[in-house]
Amino acid sequence: MNDNPDRRIRDVVIVGGGTAGWMTAAALAHKLGPIGVQITLIESAAIGTVGVGEATLPQIRDFNRALGIDEAEMMRRTSATIKLGIEFCDWGAIGDRYTHPFGAFGQRIGPADFHHYWVRQHQRGKADEFGSYCYPIVAARRDRFALPDEAVASGLSAFSYAFQFDASRYGAFLADFATRKGAKRVEGKIVGASSNGETDFIESVMLESGEEIAGDLFVDCSGFRGLLIEQELQTGYDDWSRYLPCNRAIAIPCAINGPTGPFTRATARTGGWQWRIPLQHRIGNGHVYCDAYLSDDEALDQLMTTLEGEPLAEPNRLFFKTGKRRKLWNRNCVAIGLSGGFLEPLESTSIDLIQSGILNLIALFPERDCAEADAAEYNRLMDLEFSRIRDFLMLHYVANQRDDAPFWRDMRNQDLPDSLAEKIEAFERRGLVPEYESGLFQPPSWLSVFIGQNVIPERYDPRADRMSEAELDEAFTTMRRSIDAHVEQTPAHLDFICEYGASIELADTA
Repeated sequence: MNDNPDRRIRDVVIVGGGTAGWMTAAALAHKLGPIGVQITLIESAAIGTVGVGEATLPQIRDFNRALGIDEAEMMRRTSATIKLGIEFCDWGAIGDRYTHPFGAFGQRIGPADFHHYWVRQHQRGKADEFGSYCYPIVAARRDRFALPDEAVASGLSAFSYAFQFDASRYGAFLADFATRKGAKRVEGKIVGASSNGETDFIESVMLESGEEIAGDLFVDCSGFRGLLIEQELQTGYDDWSRYLPCNRAIAIPCAINGPTGPFTRATARTGGWQWRIPLQHRIGNGHVYCDAYLSDDEALDQLMTTLEGEPLAEPNRLFFKTGKRRKLWNRNCVAIGLSGGFLEPLESTSIDLIQSGILNLIALFPERDCAEADAAEYNRLMDLEFSRIRDFLMLHYVANQRDDAPFWRDMRNQDLPDSLAEKIEAFERRGLVPEYESGLFQPPSWLSVFIGQNVIPERYDPRADRMSEAELDEAFTTMRRSIDAHVEQTPAHLDFICEYGASIELADTA
């Protein structure tokens, strides 16, 4: 008699491909395949994918590195460009422009954080624009890039970078990786699922062909439909439309007509905002808006009249509701990607939320009984991740001074969750910014939006007064000169990606 039966999970079934499905398959096959876990991914060529997430955050480099992916090969295969940050246009007031960088502002010049010295200079009328004290911002504006020296912990090399790539090509790239690692792909459309009558755990899914695929753990990457997490398990959805009311998007690529720059751009419009994501072979464009303030025809017209190159496809319309599943892990099903929730792509968080879901699943990988404690911890971590991102996205909207459209006035005057109201109050009064032990957006991110959208603290850290005015002026002047000199020595962004074996496909203007 075996008193210690094998309770380990042997078969993981991933429902849906696309970026979420193949990121999950690649990571699980790489990490769990060697210990005997079989990864099976089911997708149907007849069902399209949304393809969100062409712009990423620096954490994607950690994901690729953990899988042993060669960065140069990935960039070639996905038509990737470098991203040093996100440029925001017209968000504070019309005509304003600032950048959320992947690096710190300023340098350590005393006991207080740099932005407190900047506030002191600002009050004296002596401070230059906040972004001019940040190397990646200045480099991005001048279309330059070189790899940072990651062995240096501070100074001008203390910055990171991300990628702008073709999400469908990244999915295909990871599909090749995952199958080489032993993941199995099954072509088919799922038409139903079978559950255990006692535990209500999903035991198998049924394909249109009649084939039945069993598993111990199911990962729902089926997109907005939530094929298992919602349609089968009826988990429920927390609607955050009252906080982030944009509910539609139109996407269209266009040709490249000139220098693109190593950054994503988000431009505020009358009823939402427009993205611009330059890749090697095209520029991705889209308009995110709220249909209560802007008609579909108006949104399309605003997008099409601002394209900088010839359209390369028909407009693709997307409909969504911001929010998240009440449980991203329910019974033996984990929702990753759009099936778990959606926050508009203002800060390029879609792929990062996929990555967080995968890493938390690996860290808490369960036995066959999927202990409630594991699921509860997973849900706690993901709830925290979603809510912190939600607050950061909301800040862009509520910290506006625009008075040209009802949408912006209403966004400025909306009710805030306590977590965000406390952050705003702390910064307005004393320049305090949230710093999490773990989390996506750290102080430089919050500073970029607060100061970029004209939210300046009333007071600064009194320790900043320990430096004389003359010393402060000299420190700031030296900092600017150092950044400018370093950027002048930095190669052009195009030269860097060409060294990686890539090339920009400029439109034929002859």
